[in-house]
Amino acid sequence: QVQLVESGGGSVQAGASLRLSCVASGGTFSEYDMAWFRQAPGKKREWVASLTAGGFAHYAQSVKGRFDIDRDNSKNTGYLQMNRLTPEDTAMFYCAAKKILFTSIIAEDSYPEWGQGTQVTVSS
Repeated sequence: QVQLVESGGGSVQAGASLRLSCVASGGTFSEYDMAWFRQAPGKKREWVASLTAGGFAHYAQSVKGRFDIDRDNSKNTGYLQMNRLTPEDTAMFYCAAKKILFTSIIAEDSYPEWGQGTQVTVSS
């Protein structure tokens, strides 16, 4: 299985952009569906976006049009470009990956592989 390490989080002001990275090791990243989830303080972890191994992207309504999920399989790296950030985007962001076919791409328990998270804080 792959190991995932996120980076790119930080503290920014509302309206700013951040690009999160998720570096995979120990497996063939191109074979995995990947996703980003986030967890705000006191809230449950929620799905943000997914990008299948076949290249199909899906977004939560709350981030559609502002966030862009992408991957570079030659670098074993996934990305989440986040634009027009708001304080409501403040959360720990997690990268996840799965190789299992025909499971939900938005369900947390579909993903066996997780990174440790990277914190995003947006101030008004």
